[in-house]
Amino acid sequence: MDFDDQAQLDSSQVENRGRGGIPGGGLAIGGGAAGIIALIVALVFGINPGDITGGGGAENPGVQPSSDLGEKCKTGADADQDEQCRVVGVVNSLQDYWSTQVDGYQKAKTALFEQGVQTECGAADSAVGPFYCPVDRYIYLDLSFFNQLESQLGAANTPFAQSYVIAHEYGHHVQNLTGTLEQSGGEGADSGSVRVELQADCYAGVWAKNAVDTGFFAKPFTDADIQEALDAAAAVGDDSIQQKSGGQVNPDAFTHGTSEQRVTWFTNGYKSGDPARCDTFSGSI
Repeated sequence: MDFDDQAQLDSSQVENRGRGGIPGGGLAIGGGAAGIIALIVALVFGINPGDITGGGGAENPGVQPSSDLGEKCKTGADADQDEQCRVVGVVNSLQDYWSTQVDGYQKAKTALFEQGVQTECGAADSAVGPFYCPVDRYIYLDLSFFNQLESQLGAANTPFAQSYVIAHEYGHHVQNLTGTLEQSGGEGADSGSVRVELQADCYAGVWAKNAVDTGFFAKPFTDADIQEALDAAAAVGDDSIQQKSGGQVNPDAFTHGTSEQRVTWFTNGYKSGDPARCDTFSGSI
């Protein structure tokens, strides 16, 4: 992926909160890779960390950005050179696209953090992976997740794999605005949770097809870029994660869909470029 060097970035859409504390120690995390994977099973690309922490909305999350991204993230050239600036560029492109597709679109900010963060959905730490909080309409992301994606889940830590993850989370924001996020819930191969997650994958593919039209990228994504996204989607399938964590594949515990399903729905979105083709709630998935 190659940003347009002259594209002007809006860094106000991304906050860098730095290292955050979680009162009372926050989440109790199991030790080693198995513990981390177990949490990723529950929340990777998830929606609400409060469901696991048992906490409700956190009072006064205390947004205090640790550094001003505007000082270093000004153009597409910066996004090509710096990981945080790349997040800014991808977020800018996503919001530019979805503002043309959703009537009355309201922008969602992304908060970068390290180790732990307070949100209106509760407290979370890095092991939960990226997530969207529908209460405060923020996407929360610890960039160290991408190292885990590679070292523990087997997907390469590449620019477009990262972009897919961010695009998936903004898919949840679109669902929140349009009302389909409310259909999330339950476990199992045909559950509302799986259908919501697969639609977010499809929305990520739709954005990828249309991203160059937002003006932030110099050219359409290459086949190699798209393959990076497909590899990441496959790595976070329920069946793949269950196997990597040493267990048997149990469809009754699915919450995000199989590797094949996640690849299929991203591909559906990418080939069609049409959000209307992302109806995962009708018929089989």
